[in-house]
Amino acid sequence: MEPQTSAMSNVTEADEAALVRLTEAIVNQHHAQTIVSPKQNGSGFWFGGGNMIQAANGTLLLVGRYRNAGDSRTGVSLGERGFQLSVLRSDGPGRPFEEVLSLKKADLCIGDRKVLSIEGAALRQTAEGLFELYISSEKTGIDYPTSVKGFLKHGTGVWTIERLEAKTIEELARAPLQTVLESEDPQFLHVKDPFLYERSSGDLMLFYCTHPFCWTSSNSAYALMRDGELVADSQVFDFFRRGTTWDVAMTRATCVFDVPQTGRFRNRKVSLIFYDGGESIRELGEHQTAINRPRGYSCEEIGGVAYIVDGDFSRVHRLSKYQPLMVSPWGTGCSRYVDVLATKDGMITTWQQSQKDFSQPLVMNFVESGKIRPLLA
Repeated sequence: MEPQTSAMSNVTEADEAALVRLTEAIVNQHHAQTIVSPKQNGSGFWFGGGNMIQAANGTLLLVGRYRNAGDSRTGVSLGERGFQLSVLRSDGPGRPFEEVLSLKKADLCIGDRKVLSIEGAALRQTAEGLFELYISSEKTGIDYPTSVKGFLKHGTGVWTIERLEAKTIEELARAPLQTVLESEDPQFLHVKDPFLYERSSGDLMLFYCTHPFCWTSSNSAYALMRDGELVADSQVFDFFRRGTTWDVAMTRATCVFDVPQTGRFRNRKVSLIFYDGGESIRELGEHQTAINRPRGYSCEEIGGVAYIVDGDFSRVHRLSKYQPLMVSPWGTGCSRYVDVLATKDGMITTWQQSQKDFSQPLVMNFVESGKIRPLLA
């Protein structure tokens, strides 16, 4: 791994090395423990694609979706795919998670738009104590634009993002669905996998993944939210361009995390952007004499990380410029949907991790605050 240094970022090579140390410590592939298992142990079965928050009462709340085998590129007839979204509760790191909310496909339909697959989700508790849940799903009843209508395959749909709000987690099951984001632009036709980031200014940023009509790449975008509504003309589709090597086909941001302002970052605000990458939408065959290396492909992405300074999303600096930083030592190497939660006791990191049986459970790694500070010294 060769760190990228930018004079404009005012971050030195030594600073970047510290950011890599931090990343490797919190996304530790060997220390992670499974906290939610998929319904079966096999390829195409996983749980994840969400985030964890600490509620006002101190409990941990985790959202994600259960996925069974299937292939969105050829239609849902080949598998059940994302069939259930769940919120789970725990008293803290090392304690078990218990399900407190379950939503099935039928619960997320809107009119004649029927859900084919539940995708990524994001949970948040507002300053007023309300719970917001953003859910993406693939739906029928949405046409492709006329110019590309022939590209919509039989048995597939279009992704959109909805929002629920309620006073309690349990009441989210009865909250009305509000579509907050959909697209008719062939370049960004499918929108999915939301996550949230609150700026120090109070702005709520909704990040999400986009796919073009032809399913040739996976990209990152964001928009501003205000009072549960999308701010007009706030969408930015090119803040984080795809890479040029291992992540040339996919750069899907999954989390923005503010680095603790300690040690060499005491007087600077630096934020990490975790992302999923891959070299191709489909699995790549290798030449017999080629160097075997993790490549990543759709549903089996591997992990990278970048950073920004002072909240400037117009200047994203890759730390994983030539190679991924997060690869499972098992299965396909898949290591994706990283999410980081900072608590007073330390950092809780979750992600989907490929196993020897090729399933992807949600795993968690907890690093105490006292072990974080020396990494940034």
